[in-house]
Amino acid sequence: MTEMIQAALDQIEALAVRGRRLKETRSVDAIRAWQQDCAALVNQLSGGSKAHWLSRAFSQAFLVRSTDGGVVVEASSAEIVERLLDVLSQASVSVAQLGTGLGTDAHRDPSPRRFEFVHNAELRPVLERALTDGRAALDAGDARLALILLSSVLEAILTDALRGASSPQPPATEISAWSFDERIAAAERAGLIRGGCARLPVVARRYQDLGEADATVAAQPLVSERDARVTSQVLNIVMRDLDPGR
Repeated sequence: MTEMIQAALDQIEALAVRGRRLKETRSVDAIRAWQQDCAALVNQLSGGSKAHWLSRAFSQAFLVRSTDGGVVVEASSAEIVERLLDVLSQASVSVAQLGTGLGTDAHRDPSPRRFEFVHNAELRPVLERALTDGRAALDAGDARLALILLSSVLEAILTDALRGASSPQPPATEISAWSFDERIAAAERAGLIRGGCARLPVVARRYQDLGEADATVAAQPLVSERDARVTSQVLNIVMRDLDPGR
């Protein structure tokens, strides 16, 4: 695991070095290629989840901003490079902290390994933490946060299962472009899961909308405690489907 964390840090640093050089060259083609490589790394580190904070930070780097007078202005390529460098810096800190946390816990019996069936080993501790936090939020009465976290775990394990499925297998880039509903349908067609997701609330299927930082409170979908609890139940069913021995 330590080697994988170091590899991720090396990838982040290599992209950061390229980005800093781009501030001088300003080559449109080079910037576009760099942005695509950044997107690929963010997708890898976030497990393909659009609600993951890193995915959201990456997307927000491209948002237009308004001036003091309320006029919306498009971000320049130089500004986007600066924003993405900041995202890479945040990613580096997060990955490094994960490595420290793993080192601290190395001599303790790990918490229940509920995600050993996940192909991407780097994703497992992230999922463990998200599941624990999601259930804690549900117990604390924070239905909105619980639903976001539990739905993101569900989408991440379905994405991982689709990528690890036997042939024929669509390219990873194609899976990343699919909506949550499309990933559910693909997993059902592939026989990876049964019909448990039929009970998944509509608001859970659209959980990414709850994480939009620029959305107004009035525009946010309402989340009930029942929505969050049903989402938790569906997640448990899907986890059993993907790991029959648990």
